[in-house]
Amino acid sequence: MSWIRPPAVAGQFYPATPGTLQAMVDDFLAEATGNGEPSRALIAPHAGYIYSGPIAASAYACLRSRRAQVRRVVLLGPAHRVPLRGLGVSSATAWATPLGNVPLDQETIEELIALPQVRYHDEAHAGEHSLEVHLPFLQRVLADFSLVPLVAGEAAPREVAKVLARFAGDESTLLVVSSDLSHYYDYEQARALDRATSEAIERLQPLQPQQACGRVAINGLLELARQQGWRARTLDLRNSGDTAGPRHQVVGYGAYLFG
Repeated sequence: MSWIRPPAVAGQFYPATPGTLQAMVDDFLAEATGNGEPSRALIAPHAGYIYSGPIAASAYACLRSRRAQVRRVVLLGPAHRVPLRGLGVSSATAWATPLGNVPLDQETIEELIALPQVRYHDEAHAGEHSLEVHLPFLQRVLADFSLVPLVAGEAAPREVAKVLARFAGDESTLLVVSSDLSHYYDYEQARALDRATSEAIERLQPLQPQQACGRVAINGLLELARQQGWRARTLDLRNSGDTAGPRHQVVGYGAYLFG
């Protein structure tokens, strides 16, 4: 059956009006310093745009020179609302945002379903924000692309890496992992914790649960990076106390490039 997943958090995490959303994303990208360097994979945050939008833009600005090259995005993030084992994929034919519809790569999704750690799980996708908030950025920096959206539940790094490895040699595919960093520490504690997390990512060392809500997906990407000989670089590291929130309790955000 053909169906389109509607936006779940438009008007909450980001503007629901197309013009306002486009202007906000374009402003974030204009202020970012990414210079279009080669990238095989990115890590970017998924909070409300007023909090994490500038940091996400630091990652997506690096795609400017690959606008026409990237034709498929494999987007992997945590399942915040529905518990699941392994990785859940959407059965929709497209995902909608206020900026338009993004088609899903159904042929690739059907191939992934053959793996034991991947299954359809529309319930986990229905209200989930961790993937959706990335789409307007992708829509503004890329030309035509298809999407493979995966939410991660309980999964070993090797299980995630096995899925991502299918795309490692394809320069037309971009891997994007969605994750925030530390949650609800005070400003200075968060800065110290997030610096340690960034150092671990750059060394391709696995993260612990308290370091990132998207740890499962990140650790799978780090395993793949070790296998492929990729290097990781921190592009941006801030928290909600730097952007739009108070400093007594913050959430950390980082942007990272792999290549």
